[in-house]
Amino acid sequence: MKYLYQAAVIMLFTFAGEALAKFVPVPLPAAIWGMLLLFAALCLGIVKTEQIKECSAFLVAILPALFVAPTVGLMDQAGALLSKLPAILLIIVVSTFLTLLVSGKATQFAQKRFRKEGRK
Repeated sequence: MKYLYQAAVIMLFTFAGEALAKFVPVPLPAAIWGMLLLFAALCLGIVKTEQIKECSAFLVAILPALFVAPTVGLMDQAGALLSKLPAILLIIVVSTFLTLLVSGKATQFAQKRFRKEGRK
């Protein structure tokens, strides 16, 4: 029964994210809305981590299996993807470089700030 309750809590936030995506004119996927709502609820103490801990761990454990269907879809569309391969590779290289750059700068900023405050 505990797992059913935990899954229901997660699904409630998923549903709320779907509703927000329909009614709020911000181009954000419903899954992101749901995660933001759940994150806010966790930060505000509305939902305790113990209330979703086991179900969350299960979902993370089976995450690779959840990517099987999209991967099969990509393989099915290989011809269409190959025609756009140079553009896709360029996007991958540029986005990877930008991610590394932003992550590195954010880490350096955080390290400097923590050193100023005397934290380790």
